[in-house]
Amino acid sequence: AFLVLSFYNIFRKRRKGLQNMLCQFSFENFKSYKGETTLDFQAAVLPEFKETLIQEKNATDLLPVSVVYGPNGGGKTNLLQALSCVISTVVKPVNELQKNRQTFILQQNIEATPFLFDEVSRNEPIEFRMFFRIKTNEYCYYIALKDNEVISESLYRKAVTGKKTALIFERETPNIKLGYTLNKKSINTSVNPKMPYLSFLAINYDIPVISEVIRWFESCIIRSYANPMVEHQIMLTENTPYKEQFIHTLNDMDIDIMDYRYDENTHQLFMKRNLGCHEYELPFSEESDGTRKLIAALPVILLALREGRIMIIDELDAKLHPKLLRYVISLFKNKEINKFGAQLLFTSHDMYTLKNTVFRRDEIWFAAENSDHESEIYSLHEIRGEDSARIKNTAAYDKQYLEGRYGADPYLSNMLGGDFS
Repeated sequence: AFLVLSFYNIFRKRRKGLQNMLCQFSFENFKSYKGETTLDFQAAVLPEFKETLIQEKNATDLLPVSVVYGPNGGGKTNLLQALSCVISTVVKPVNELQKNRQTFILQQNIEATPFLFDEVSRNEPIEFRMFFRIKTNEYCYYIALKDNEVISESLYRKAVTGKKTALIFERETPNIKLGYTLNKKSINTSVNPKMPYLSFLAINYDIPVISEVIRWFESCIIRSYANPMVEHQIMLTENTPYKEQFIHTLNDMDIDIMDYRYDENTHQLFMKRNLGCHEYELPFSEESDGTRKLIAALPVILLALREGRIMIIDELDAKLHPKLLRYVISLFKNKEINKFGAQLLFTSHDMYTLKNTVFRRDEIWFAAENSDHESEIYSLHEIRGEDSARIKNTAAYDKQYLEGRYGADPYLSNMLGGDFS
């Protein structure tokens, strides 16, 4: 059965861009990652694709897109799950009590599981730290979890153009210290050890700074196309402007759908096409795998672009033609379309897009396991050759990757004997 979710409350009214961007994410002791690992959306000083960067006066330029490549079992999915885990940990209790500020689009909750191939690590806390920007402020949120309980937690804020950092709250079990913004209010500092204090504040109080931060977490969109059920969750609306935008974008991708209709009686979605002077309807279930995926994914992608949200997508390239994948990437890198700083983080195996005509070097990341079964990540910009020189932006990224020059060896060259081009 196919489920059509009407996002009427989201699409009904044009919302102003949120200007919510992820700057940097660090974590430690999560699943296949033992040591501290950092994914950075702050742009390096590079000559290529400067016009695509998310820019704000007197602030660090941010990347609109980051892609993670690597072999199966290298840690690509676990990297995205680490980010998904901290987001769902904060938002889940707020959402369950229906205290959320906006609709939260989350496919599944991710459990906080430590690195298990080490007797010490399995008994240590899992740590997450993220820096994110909301309008003119930059926040730092930290949380440490052990056995589903919060061991440590803090929230700091500073102006994007400033240097002075202000404490919002700090928690070292069982004590909680409040900063000036919260200390002047009558706020309870006794909280269930399983609940983040940020979630507790969002549920019980209407405090502008907390509401702003919770909205940032709620604005994050998490999807995994490794799970085929995602294609059964189709988020469409009858709102004319957004319906027209959706159909126009499909047509830009050479998919000739002219309209759609959801039948309440049969619970079926029908896609309409004009052939000559006749209109024909085809059940969604009869569309090709790639078209079904696009119809399921595109409304959420357009929502992210419209409101400046971050999208975290595992296996975005699955069942998608490489040209269509490039088109989706281009939406986030086009400032005329991406006006509010939406960001896309995704995993991929697709070599067609691993090119210097698609990505900056700091937008390409690799995940791979070392000999101790610990996952590590690094960007293409960080890699140096035998002469200690960085990879040039004129290099054939796809060819060099398949040759194993970037370390995250996809083993294809070994399978083929290593002699191919």
